[in-house]
Amino acid sequence: MIQTELFKRLGSEIPVIQTAMGWVATPQLVAASTQAGAFGFLALATSSKDEAIASIDETLRLTDKPFGVNLHMFQPGAAEIIDYVIKHQIRAISYSRSPVPEYISKLKAAGVLCIPTVGEVKHAIKAESLGADALVIQGSEGGGHTGETPTSLLLSEVLKSVKIPVVAAGGFRDGFGLAAAIAWGASGIAMGTRFMMTQESPVPDSTKEAYLSCNTSEIRVTKKFDGLPHRLIFNKYITSLDKASSPRIFLQALVSGWRYKQLSQASFKDIFKAFFGMLKGDKLTIAQTMMAANSPVIIQKAMVEGKPNRGAMPSGQVAGLIVDLPTCGDLIEQIKNEFFIASKNFKEILDES
Repeated sequence: MIQTELFKRLGSEIPVIQTAMGWVATPQLVAASTQAGAFGFLALATSSKDEAIASIDETLRLTDKPFGVNLHMFQPGAAEIIDYVIKHQIRAISYSRSPVPEYISKLKAAGVLCIPTVGEVKHAIKAESLGADALVIQGSEGGGHTGETPTSLLLSEVLKSVKIPVVAAGGFRDGFGLAAAIAWGASGIAMGTRFMMTQESPVPDSTKEAYLSCNTSEIRVTKKFDGLPHRLIFNKYITSLDKASSPRIFLQALVSGWRYKQLSQASFKDIFKAFFGMLKGDKLTIAQTMMAANSPVIIQKAMVEGKPNRGAMPSGQVAGLIVDLPTCGDLIEQIKNEFFIASKNFKEILDES
């Protein structure tokens, strides 16, 4: 076992988090990653209340290992989902946009570890002040919503600014990266793309093949997708959207907003509540907030329907270096072996000096 203090509290065998990727971090993947020894987060941010509860129940059925859930605290049914998390003593919860202080206090009082993801130092400081027990910091190499600072530099900045444990995300795929992150001062690493590219991942084969065939230069950041910096594979659809005019993007946001309402089974009241929550909490413009609806709807095309050229594929740059699809068990064993090789190499260098 390779453990740090944070991961002892989380109950995993190795200091690696499987991140909560929408449409990807299903009960099956979370169960596989946790059974293998990592700590998995279940993605609930695009789920209705009933779907979220069913997903938690299914994960509890599939594994007796501790796991976490991820949600947006402004999403419809968030209060009920949080109550369910507390009732079933889920080990941790992750969140990012627009945290609700009352929910955080309630979760902490019940012993649920609060581990938000942040991409800037100021957000790390704010998250700690709101009661976060630990942080996942995502550097610019990471997939999906991402910041502008490379992981190693962001980690160094955050470690100097907060007192709680910090997990590094963005650019990790193996045990050598885990060893490097711990040497930098992190409590562990978080990986999304690497777990997405496993046998247990629900992503269709056609989409996995698109990931396997991409190179690092094709994985870039755009703000045209959902109003925030978003790292994606620049396939035909995203390349076209990145060049689109404002009216076309506005129209796409309206269409996506309607589809998201149907997808989440939200009422118009819920939608407006979420809209103003994001507008206030994330300090986005009205246009950016409307564009946020693009994310779950267009990602679904690639990640669920298996149409990689007609949807969005969030991706860390590390996808350009991934060439295989191991099982979660084989992946964790590989990470352990590589970590010990790195540790041995480091020890030998020190002994020689």
